[in-house]
Amino acid sequence: MSPSDSSGTSPSESSGASPGKSSGAGSAKNPDASPAKSSVASSAKRSGASSAKRSVPAPAVRRVAVIGGTRIPFARSDGPYATASNQDMLTAALDGLVERYGLGDPGAVGEFVAGAVLKHSRDFNLARETVLGSELDARTPAYDIQQACGTGLQAVIAAANKIALGQTEAAIAGGADTASDAPLGVNDRLRRVLLEARRAKSLGGRVKALSQVRPSHLVPDIPRNAEPRTRLSMGEHAAVTARAWGVTREAQDELAAASHQRLAAAYERGFFEDLVVPFRGLDRDQNLRPGSTPEKLAALKPVFGLDGEHPTMTAGNSTPLTDGAALVLLASEEWAERRGLEPLAYLTAHETAAVDFVHGDVAGGEDGLLMAPAYAVPRMLERAGLGLDDFEFVEVHEAFASQVLATLAAWEKRGLGPVDRARLNVNGSSLATGHPFAATGARIVATLAKSLAESGGSGRGLISVCAAGGQGVTAILERG
Repeated sequence: MSPSDSSGTSPSESSGASPGKSSGAGSAKNPDASPAKSSVASSAKRSGASSAKRSVPAPAVRRVAVIGGTRIPFARSDGPYATASNQDMLTAALDGLVERYGLGDPGAVGEFVAGAVLKHSRDFNLARETVLGSELDARTPAYDIQQACGTGLQAVIAAANKIALGQTEAAIAGGADTASDAPLGVNDRLRRVLLEARRAKSLGGRVKALSQVRPSHLVPDIPRNAEPRTRLSMGEHAAVTARAWGVTREAQDELAAASHQRLAAAYERGFFEDLVVPFRGLDRDQNLRPGSTPEKLAALKPVFGLDGEHPTMTAGNSTPLTDGAALVLLASEEWAERRGLEPLAYLTAHETAAVDFVHGDVAGGEDGLLMAPAYAVPRMLERAGLGLDDFEFVEVHEAFASQVLATLAAWEKRGLGPVDRARLNVNGSSLATGHPFAATGARIVATLAKSLAESGGSGRGLISVCAAGGQGVTAILERG
């Protein structure tokens, strides 16, 4: 079963052209071709006006620079951020970015794009309300975006496309999520009774409707990490995929331990000093366990895939429920030069994909819930004329260690070759930082961009993010 195709209509995605080259200039349709325009042109001709048609060139596609990023430390749910809303966390990250890059002046950036996966009804205009409560100019337009765990990266892509087309010079993008403050829905049976009472035309009718309320109706609907069409949690889906690809417990624990150790080393050498701003008593990610080893992780009991033989997925090789926010500053080269800011890297390509995890080859591993990047990355690399060996860094979101290892195996099966583990998630990833759903993509973009800048010279980085609903969002950053 093949995945659904990405439309690939974005100019910044097209053809994998090298940075700085236009991939579609000079071929736009003449706007005078519309019936209304033709009528105006005919009228002008009859009155003796010139009927010569003016050619409107297509905009040149500009390079999109990643200037930097800011996030708050990620916290385990029901911990330090238990009373912080999505807006509180996103505002803290935004204020940190505004202060760090001097963005407080009027019109500093053209747009703010962000989202959250777990949203209250009060979050209906989250991005705009965040702007209004921050140090950013209140006249900055803002809008929400959501694509499950791909939200942060899709926000970056949306902002980058406008910069690439010259529609804005700079933008801020990212996301936030709190598992601690997850919305609780009204019990659906109670909701139906309340709606019936509201529709009643008389007091008697309302009393009759409300008399149907039972104690069981007062139990709220608590959101759970499960796919609506399968009723399976993400972890249970990942366990099926792990079995299909033969991913071992030992390999998962090794990858998880490496994530913690690399994140700890990055903090110790000051890598995150200009990427993380303190919030509510935290100055580094709460989930970080510097002393993690495969041996210690091996002592944990499995929590997913318990219905099968030899379950391998534990709390230690899976990401915990997490609260946090992360943002990225994007701009044109001209904007960066005017402000004296050196770009860390450039966003040069991106791709999305989806798999049919309901009816597809799930048992065989090909269409597992989190396997869409196995299709998106090969498509993107083919379009760009690149292979995995062309990347100095590879960033694969660690929803579960098993999912990372299955993705790597799928890439290899599709002829992309093995990924050198020394280049994989070199500063740690989601298993160590935690995973506030909508914030992860922006965290990865900022981390990878700085990794490329630190390495000096030219280089490339690959980003792969799996998402609920059988989706995947991927991108390429380049330096130089």
